Amino acid sequence: MGAQKSIHAGKAKIDLNVDLTHKLCGALLLPPPVRNSSDPFSQIIGRLCIKHPGLFGRSEKLDFLWDKGLHDSNLLIALRRPGAERFAQQSFVVQHSIAPEIGVNGLPTEHYPHSGIGWINLSRLSAGVELTEPATSNWSSSTSIRFEHVRPINNEGRSIMTDIDGLPITCSGRSHDNMFVLKQESQFATIDESNFARLTVQMEQGLPLLSRWLIFNRFKFIASKGLRLGKALLVTSLTGGSIVGDMAPYQAFAIGGPGSVRGYTEGAIGSGRSYLVTNNELTVPLAKQLEGALFMDYGSDLGSARLVPGYPALRQGKPGYGFGFGYGLRFNSKLGQLRLDYAMNAYNQTTLYFGVNNVGS
Repeated sequence: MGAQKSIHAGKAKIDLNVDLTHKLCGALLLPPPVRNSSDPFSQIIGRLCIKHPGLFGRSEKLDFLWDKGLHDSNLLIALRRPGAERFAQQSFVVQHSIAPEIGVNGLPTEHYPHSGIGWINLSRLSAGVELTEPATSNWSSSTSIRFEHVRPINNEGRSIMTDIDGLPITCSGRSHDNMFVLKQESQFATIDESNFARLTVQMEQGLPLLSRWLIFNRFKFIASKGLRLGKALLVTSLTGGSIVGDMAPYQAFAIGGPGSVRGYTEGAIGSGRSYLVTNNELTVPLAKQLEGALFMDYGSDLGSARLVPGYPALRQGKPGYGFGFGYGLRFNSKLGQLRLDYAMNAYNQTTLYFGVNNVGS
């Protein structure tokens, strides 16, 4: 259920959108953790989005976005100042999110390729500035600098410092980690009638402004290539990354899940300082808006699980590599692309995924 309303204030038009179905898919797929039942907002699922196109009469744009699921929430407030021609757009962003940390510290159930909801959640508060350069040719880039405060909490909202085995969750060993992060992201994309190619490269640097703040360098890339084979489309992608320097366990790259290797839940293959994941998918049109898909995924932590503080993946008996394959359906609707995947992993265990892509905010 959703509602949208336009409010006129002077010459400004404020868009207000309430969507009570946006987080429903994820809620149906995950079992609810134990939370404080006295909280009247604990069972709310939805999205509230407010956009103001001219806050101070100088073309500044105010974005207010609140996403709420049964297990997570994300609040974002951004003031965006469009840049003049050839100048970067400036954005001042404050964000607070709470989400279960299941990729690294999720508790395994009796079959370890399936991870369950644990009691560890990450509360992240960040504030900073982002500069978005005007797109030139096939390239676009952005640079941001932000302060980030990360605090592990349990399902009742209280701070925790250790995992189930009594080992530290944070890098500092205290109840929280602080970091000042400089991030650079560049994207390249090209497309024609028969194929497309995309490349995204991200670099994050933790700056040592104070002695206890995290100092690290984190690198990640996503490369994908699409090739048209008659009416069919073959898409191959390679994702990888690495982190050096200070590191908390929750910063490890989690492998497994619908956005990684299908056939596993999030982080069920492993978590490491480095990783590689390859996805291959062939889609064939079945009807006007319906497509069928065949896919095969593979992921590995490249033997880096032993380099993560506390060795969470090794203690949980995760294999460190795995593959999944299966088939699915893609239905293109006004809400976005509805995806249904049936996947099998290396242990002949099957998982059904349902998701929605490209849902407008």
